[in-house]
Formats: sequence, C-alpha cells, structure tokens
Amino acid sequence: MTWSTREIADLAGTTVKTVRYYHQVGLLDEPDREPNGYKRYEVHHLTRLLQIKRLTGLGVPLAQVAEMGTSGEGQASVFRTVDAELEATIRRLESIRRELATLAQPGASPEVPTSFSGLVQDLRDNDRALLTIYAQLFSDESMEVLRLTLEAHPNDDLDEAFRDLPEDADDATRQALAEQLASFIDPGATAHGVALEPRATTPGQAEAARRAAGHALRALYNPAQVDVLRRAHLLHEADDDNPATRAGITVSAQPSSDDRGDGEKPQSAR
Repeated sequence: MTWSTREIADLAGTTVKTVRYYHQVGLLDEPDREPNGYKRYEVHHLTRLLQIKRLTGLGVPLAQVAEMGTSGEGQASVFRTVDAELEATIRRLESIRRELATLAQPGASPEVPTSFSGLVQDLRDNDRALLTIYAQLFSDESMEVLRLTLEAHPNDDLDEAFRDLPEDADDATRQALAEQLASFIDPGATAHGVALEPRATTPGQAEAARRAAGHALRALYNPAQVDVLRRAHLLHEADDDNPATRAGITVSAQPSSDDRGDGEKPQSAR
C-alpha cells in the first residue's frame, strides 16, 4: 500500500507544505513516482515522518534532527542539550510567574521593579522612573540593598525635605540639607555597604552604565537637588572617607570625574 503526499501528511498529522519542506532540507527521502508523476509514499516514509514529528515536538531543532544519525551517544548528547535549554526556559517562565503573582497583589505596580512593589505608594514619579533605570543598569545584589534601604525609612522628614527642595533654593538651604544628608549614616550598616555595581562585563560598559545613571539623576531631579547630593558626598567623604549615603530613593551620588560633567554617579547604598 502506498499514499499520496496529502494522504501521508494527514496520517502523520502534519501538512503537505511541511512534507515538501522536509524533502527540500534532506530530512525525508523523495519517494518513487507513478507513471502519471504522482509521488507514492511507503511505510518507511511514514515512519521517518513520524520520527521527525516526534523529535521536533520534543524541541530538537530540525538542523540537529538531520545531524543525529544513529549513534546512541550522539543522540543522547542532543537530548541533553535540549533538556538543558528546556530547564533554562522553565526557570525563566517560573520567574515570570512569580513576578506576575507579585504584580497581581493589591497595591502592586508595574511602574517599578517587582521587588519594589510594596514601596510604590511612598514613591514619587521621578523616584519610580529612577528605580526602573537603576534595575536595568545595576546588579540584583545592588538593587536588593537599595530596596532594604528604602524599606527602612531611615528619616522620612529628611527624605521629604530633599524631595520638596525647590529648584531655586538658596545656597544656605542647600548647604544645610547637604550637611544633614552627609551625617545621616548608620555606622553599623556602612561597614558592610554594597556598591551599586553595574550589570557590565567590560570597563567600558560599566562606565556607560554610570554615565546613564548620572544622566538620569540630572533629568529626574532638579539642579538644586543634584547640587545637594554633590555637596553631601563631598562633606561625608571629607569627614569619614566612607561611601556617601542618604535617605530616600536617591540613595547616594558623587560628582562625575568626567570633565564634560555628565552628572552624578550612584555610588553606594546601605
């Protein structure tokens, strides 16, 4: 008994187009033809077609199906590779599910990284924007330190004073706020402070991340606020030679070493 292209495609649960493609890429042998030119498929064609369907259904790429051959170890190697890829996909999907579950909780918001959802009500729009950018630029460990800092609410009044600082604040106001920020450090925490480390594999990428963070600070906060951060950093560095820290979302910053003045660079959190 033999089958036409349409019949064998139906038997295998695939399409005529797929069968023809398998011929083109060499996965399925061309069958003999009847005198009228029609292809006539036999049992071994159906067997091979079902094998291809099974392997691709398991996630084996067509290119590897063609290269597998009959070697037991060669096949096992392909299956191990596919299994590792599936495991990575499962981990990614599980992470997505956890994130979706968090976002489904009351008060959660997609406006900030998922781990910061519980803090979203206390943040202003520019704070949320900066968190989103930081999560892209800095390591998970750094972001966790930042989250713990925000959860601690070390000094709400100081935090609000910084957030409400007007753009035209005079020099005395800026200096007074900078002095408060510079001295507002928990000695027990700074001893184990973790720097905001960029997600970077090269020094150039790390520098680009710091520049982007500095640019974001300057774009999201007014010049008086950025100036206060600069002053606070210099005051604290001169006092204790420790990483500068401050209350609220704009955890810390230091002036850029670049002569072009790209802005403040996030340095550390406690």
